[in-house]
Amino acid sequence: MIKFIKNFRKDENGAVTVDWVVLTAAVVGLAAAAYGSIQSGASDLTSDTKSYIATKKPT
Repeated sequence: MIKFIKNFRKDENGAVTVDWVVLTAAVVGLAAAAYGSIQSGASDLTSDTKSYIATKKPT
């Protein structure tokens, strides 16, 4: 097992894999943050639109 870890540390492919994992985690985190922001904004807009329509009754 120790030999495997030493070889993994020397191998450049291991470093590239770690880089990709970190980058992918960052992209997923940013996407989740953007989704939360968009969902919150859309909910607020929907609520405001509903209130506006409710106050504008046809005569």
